[in-house]
Amino acid sequence: MYVIHNGKVITEETILEDHAVLVEKSTIQSIIQETEIDNYPEADRVNANGGYISPGFIDIHSDYIETVASPRPTSMMDFNISLREAEKILIGHGITTIFHSLSFFREDAFGHKPIRKPENVQRMIDAIANTHHELHLIRHRLHARFEIDNILEVDQLIRNVEADKVHLLSFMDHTPGQGQYRDLEVYRETLQGYRDLSDEAVQTIILERQNVESITIERMQEVAELAISKGIAVASHDDDNIDKLHLVQSFGTTISEFPITMKIAKKAKKLGLKTVAGAPNVLLGGSHSGNLSAAEAISEDCIDILCSDYYPAALLHAIFSLSETHGNDLHDMFMKVTLNPAKAVRMDNEIGSIKPGKKADMLVIERMDDGYPMLTKAMVNGSLITTTNYRIN
Repeated sequence: MYVIHNGKVITEETILEDHAVLVEKSTIQSIIQETEIDNYPEADRVNANGGYISPGFIDIHSDYIETVASPRPTSMMDFNISLREAEKILIGHGITTIFHSLSFFREDAFGHKPIRKPENVQRMIDAIANTHHELHLIRHRLHARFEIDNILEVDQLIRNVEADKVHLLSFMDHTPGQGQYRDLEVYRETLQGYRDLSDEAVQTIILERQNVESITIERMQEVAELAISKGIAVASHDDDNIDKLHLVQSFGTTISEFPITMKIAKKAKKLGLKTVAGAPNVLLGGSHSGNLSAAEAISEDCIDILCSDYYPAALLHAIFSLSETHGNDLHDMFMKVTLNPAKAVRMDNEIGSIKPGKKADMLVIERMDDGYPMLTKAMVNGSLITTTNYRIN
């Protein structure tokens, strides 16, 4: 039993002063008055030192594991080592539930991540599934990102869905000239950033990519319906026009990841889709692809969820930047990395908020004198995983 006290408790509704959280075994038992903690002498006390007592962060889109498993284009590390080392880093950034976003590419035009080869994707999927039955620090889940031109891997995706190895499904289209790469110059610069290519070679790749056959709408709908029947949420990716929003919603999509413009983000939200933006976008001051500014979209109330995308540290820092630099409500910003993503992936009955009966996934976040946020304690499923002590000398 733990009592986490002397902090500001972030609940579903507000931020409570002078309250503490009582945890027994794996579960949050109650939120109590600070003055009541002496009623539980048997509980170990966890002092928040005036910081925030937050739900654990739920990151529903992160390809960080790809970088850990393949830190160089010619290097592939052991996948079990990669997962176990990655979770040490992720818990240090407050991420208690991670959706590893693995890409099902027919061919990765950027060619810099060998983990995206089909045989390696499947090995990583199996390794993620095995974490459920082994010692682990955080909750590992799989976000299957399926590129719609990957005709040959549809059956393999279906087998993984049927085997309960997929926990979130998204359909992607990285064809140059639309979506994320609607600006061909951005596509050109990105491609040449990864590969030493002439302008002529890039133009050849663009033309080839624009003429690749994709799976049919009917096939996408078939896969989406299977996922939904298994309780798996389905997302679209890089929505760039209203017709696409209506199309993806017609076969059960409930999440719009990285809408390209403010207009599309607002329309997606109006249609009832949960909208997702990257926290690195907030820290960078805009999209690295020249698309929607996450901070501006949040100020316009058309982004529901923040994900780490490719930089796990961004979640914690984006919360405070959005509040203190951009003037957004701090409680609302915490919801974008806790309760809102939990709802989007249908896990809010167990995690996502500090509420009696839910799993005890919690963080203590203190501030340095200059305001820098320090994650000093992390708990998952009622187990105190990390305690970090900052020092001066």
